Amino acid sequence: MNFGRHISGQFNVELESIRTHVLTMGGLVEQQLSFAMQALHKDDIELAKKVVKDDHKVNSMEVSIDEACTRIIAKRQPTAKDLRLIMAIIKTITDLERIGDVATSIAKVAIENPSSKEQPFHVSLEPLSRQAIAMLHQVLDAFARMDVSSAAEVHKLDDKIDEEYNAVIRQLVTYMMDEPDNIPNILQVMWSARAIERVGDRCQNICEYIIYFVKGKDVRHLGEQSLDDALR
Repeated sequence: MNFGRHISGQFNVELESIRTHVLTMGGLVEQQLSFAMQALHKDDIELAKKVVKDDHKVNSMEVSIDEACTRIIAKRQPTAKDLRLIMAIIKTITDLERIGDVATSIAKVAIENPSSKEQPFHVSLEPLSRQAIAMLHQVLDAFARMDVSSAAEVHKLDDKIDEEYNAVIRQLVTYMMDEPDNIPNILQVMWSARAIERVGDRCQNICEYIIYFVKGKDVRHLGEQSLDDALR
């Protein structure tokens, strides 16, 4: 990434180190989410336990990166684009940590409420989870390159996740009507579906941080058309 040239070459090294750590954290979060969904779909209790066990790694990374950002603000007193980068990173790692929490919660559902062939409610989450994981992967790629165009395109993918989420809810409501005895289990799946849908919202947030860093424009709470207009 081209952060611009600074009088202190060490400043550039510090910025690049922080960015690298964010991408490492993002890769771990993506893996955690993928493993959690595999555990849920395949009733893999051991894999689910691994996700829960490894959650502390995500939390530790967030704390470490946050502390590095605090140090660089105190020591370098960055301004303009450098400060926007630091703020974008702090916000990004918060959203990544919360996606990690989603993965852990879904893994716990897999452990506590394993499905069976007679209760195939978890299968309906597969398309939704694939879209959420793909969106997370793409937004991390956009962050790695600080690519505004890619970020804007990824931002729009949340609409497809919302559509799939609504379809899942309709399907689960039908299950509840047909099999009222299984309502407690179905409610757990509904909660998982909502958690996965929120991953898309977190990814949208990261897209907005990328745009904020590159363009210096706050595009939060804008509709897609307004966002496109702001980027012209």
